[in-house]
Amino acid sequence: MNFKKFDLINADFEFLENWEDRYSYIIDLGREMPKLEESLKSEYNKLSGCASQVWLILGTYKKDGVERLSFLGDSDALIVKGLIAIVGSIYDNMPLSDISNVDPYKMFESLELLGHLSSQRANGLNSMIKKIQDFPNVQIC
Repeated sequence: MNFKKFDLINADFEFLENWEDRYSYIIDLGREMPKLEESLKSEYNKLSGCASQVWLILGTYKKDGVERLSFLGDSDALIVKGLIAIVGSIYDNMPLSDISNVDPYKMFESLELLGHLSSQRANGLNSMIKKIQDFPNVQIC
């Protein structure tokens, strides 16, 4: 599996000396993400279990005969939008068949991220991951 985007984020995290700088970096990741069109910010795309408003849009496309995940997300909170960017760096463009083989929590350990999130932010992150991990099963049915 290819995690180039995540590996770049991980390398940047290692370079940053403290969590204040890392939080700023996460916020910058959020600022760099494109905004969703307002028409996509529907209740259907809204993720429950998050303190902030979060919208995730998951879809599929075929490349080289392989069904892959397309991932769009947005939030009204920049730090959450940055977390969406980190999650997207893991899953966007991933073959659907690989999604269940990825342990994002192990990847987050390399960032030491989970221990530095509030319980509400951690719950939101868990909701994002659950939606993504459940997505291939929904598509197969």
